[in-house]
Amino acid sequence: MNKSILVLTILTLLLTSCKKEQDPFQISKHHIGMLTDSTQVKDLESVFSNDSIVKFISGDEFTGNSNDIKIFEKGGKKLLSLTPRQSLDSTSVIESVQIFDARFKTDKNITTLSTFKDIANNYTITRIDNLINSIVVSVNEINAAFTIDKKELPANLRFDMNLSIEAAHIPDDAKLKYFFLNWSKI
Repeated sequence: MNKSILVLTILTLLLTSCKKEQDPFQISKHHIGMLTDSTQVKDLESVFSNDSIVKFISGDEFTGNSNDIKIFEKGGKKLLSLTPRQSLDSTSVIESVQIFDARFKTDKNITTLSTFKDIANNYTITRIDNLINSIVVSVNEINAAFTIDKKELPANLRFDMNLSIEAAHIPDDAKLKYFFLNWSKI
């Protein structure tokens, strides 16, 4: 009898000590810290209980414009910008997240301070889109889109929007302008 109690106690201690706490700055394909791709707008207060949430309401629910939700630390530092799938709907889930704070990192240590080389060395690049003032490097493995300003590219690649930009054209030290996670369902 005493042996089974001892075994049960040891087993309980092992299981409780192995519990891994969620890193509030960890980024994966389906979550950023405690925020997941199934978190509803109404649950943001509990997910970001230690932070400030700023919701911009356009005032016209028929405009169809998205109402981004900004997350700030209590000290005022901007952390994230969340775009709900449906405007003005508290049951809507988050469609995309723009990351501002460099403490947010992927499991391969990609942050807002990373370079193109960091992304290329750690992930398979799915697509590169050539926009007016920037290029967008997509990585489906983590549902991420990394925006790089065209000022980071060689001069001959900055102005032709019809040019197909390849990974080899982008300098290794090109800095990120924006970093997004996209959770939209197609």
